[in-house]
Amino acid sequence: MGINESLAWIVAFLIVTVAVSAAARRVGWSAPLALVAIGVAVSYVPGVPRVDVEPDFVLSVLLPPLLFAAALQTSLADVRARRESLVLLSVGLVAFTTLTIGFTVWAVVPTVTLAAAFAFGAVVAPTDAVAVTAVTRRAPLPRLLASVLDGESLLNDATALVALNTAVLAIVANFDPVRAAGEFVLAVVGGIGVGLLVAFAMGAVRRRISAPVLDTSLSLVTPYVAFLLAHTIGASGPLAVVVAGLFLGYRSPVLQSAEARLAESLNWRTIQFLLENAVFLLIGLALPAILRGALKSGIPLLSAVGIVVTVLAVLVLSRLGWSFAITAIYHWGPRRLRRRSWQWRLNMPITVAGVRGVVTLAAVFLLPQETPHREFLQFLAFVVVVGTLLIGLTLPWVVRKVALPPPDLDQERMEIQLLLAEAHAESLELIGRIGSEEYEDRVLERVRAEAALLGETFVGDDQVRAERADAYGELRMRTIAEERRAILSARAEGRYAETTVRTVLRVLDIEEAAVRAVLPESSS
Repeated sequence: MGINESLAWIVAFLIVTVAVSAAARRVGWSAPLALVAIGVAVSYVPGVPRVDVEPDFVLSVLLPPLLFAAALQTSLADVRARRESLVLLSVGLVAFTTLTIGFTVWAVVPTVTLAAAFAFGAVVAPTDAVAVTAVTRRAPLPRLLASVLDGESLLNDATALVALNTAVLAIVANFDPVRAAGEFVLAVVGGIGVGLLVAFAMGAVRRRISAPVLDTSLSLVTPYVAFLLAHTIGASGPLAVVVAGLFLGYRSPVLQSAEARLAESLNWRTIQFLLENAVFLLIGLALPAILRGALKSGIPLLSAVGIVVTVLAVLVLSRLGWSFAITAIYHWGPRRLRRRSWQWRLNMPITVAGVRGVVTLAAVFLLPQETPHREFLQFLAFVVVVGTLLIGLTLPWVVRKVALPPPDLDQERMEIQLLLAEAHAESLELIGRIGSEEYEDRVLERVRAEAALLGETFVGDDQVRAERADAYGELRMRTIAEERRAILSARAEGRYAETTVRTVLRVLDIEEAAVRAVLPESSS
């Protein structure tokens, strides 16, 4: 296939992704499910090239930006607040699922070794950040539940991939538990260390960059720098990307200009939209080829259906049982945990939202060629992805059935107003300290009134108006900086929800960008 032909197929792929996603949103369908269905249908059209999933491409090219985009939007404060539950889900549940699915596959799939079964268990164990977001955005979830699900899907990839590597070694060589434990420690500790190192280094550079284009360009390479550096030392690349994204997202108000933050947010939202939807279309395009391979595995159709149903049932029940176990620990465990307990009725939504995606899709192709029934296990992994996605689509119905309270939007709006008022009070105090010695009374009153500079004229000749406009812009920038300092102080004290803090910071960014746009170059 020539370069022009390949480029034409890539362009067509992106156009179909955008068109199907837009159409699905317009009619209220699930965009991921529609993309999978369209992918399967298109794969049978004559002339459409066969799509093969390259695991290195998915894990090294697609996964880092997807994880980074999700991490930038995830609250580090929420991750810290729920660290116990996230460890139990991202490490404990992955290990438990690997074992339960491993023993199940070993029991129901003929001639599959225990090592190969555990490898498959590790493949389907982690939930996927992209797929989880795709289903949770359709349901009005409480902030607690949404933060737990987002954090779990971001952090569990490292555990699953380490478990997979260990099982693959057991397939092709002798299993060494000491070596496996050492690899796990290196993957986790090294991934966290590399992520922090990259976040610190990139943050130091971005402090000195004022041009939004340069800042955004640096942001685009950050996930790959973290991933490649971690991979070089044998650490977890996905974990390094997530840690770097969490800390850079949290520190962005003091590292970047307002214009850079707004540009970065829009760019990453666009990249995330294209990649996460393209992944589902890729699943659909690759599924028929995987199905043909599964049919050649020699497993009878009736037995194959029974295996699929059994594995999906065990997967769901494993998650449900572990979720109830965590709830029990919170209710009857140490007092420190009891203060953070959640309600029993959260367990069903947590179970339903356990959607698998791109990591499972790529990881199953890492199984060695000598793995018994490798093609059937690949097909089984695809069915798990699609099956959990279908189960995840029932999340809005489950939320209604268990009577979960939706987010209190009125309360959130009130908190936004309170935080804005608190920040504004700090800026007024700054104006009071400045007095009329530095600025004219008219300029001070202009800022006090919070009127917009754009389109406004001051009384006087052109030179006087220009001087006052410049003075207004300069003073407003100083007051915005004071307001941002007050907001970050309130965040550090934990007095407002992270969603409230981010909303108010975005309001300030928009205003600062508008004011800076009309300031002289020397002032901005």
